Amino acid sequence: MPVRMRRWNDRRLPGDGLRLLVCRYRPRGVRKTDETWDEWDADLGPSRTLHAAAYGKSGPPISWEEYRTRYLAEIESRRARIEELAARVRQGETITLLCSSACMDETRCHRSLLRELIENAVAP
Repeated sequence: MPVRMRRWNDRRLPGDGLRLLVCRYRPRGVRKTDETWDEWDADLGPSRTLHAAAYGKSGPPISWEEYRTRYLAEIESRRARIEELAARVRQGETITLLCSSACMDETRCHRSLLRELIENAVAP
């Protein structure tokens, strides 16, 4: 699969290609020399408001369904960046989307939604 998913603290594996951190917040306490990613695009992560809602910072945490709907609406403004990543995949590059070290269930993570958007954009 040309678009992979891992957590930022997972070790680099052969074939990871571009390791792209797609978290809103940069991991704390990680020195520049210890970064495990090649690029960071905070705007591919959920907004601060959506992130707070998902973690219950201002009330009960929102459901996955609501999170999914809101994230997909937010990310629509980043369509050009998604197309850029899809073009790189079409050219044979592998992209590994990295998220938080605390994100244990990739099926309930924005990176799974982002991967789907990129892969859909790869197909003509």
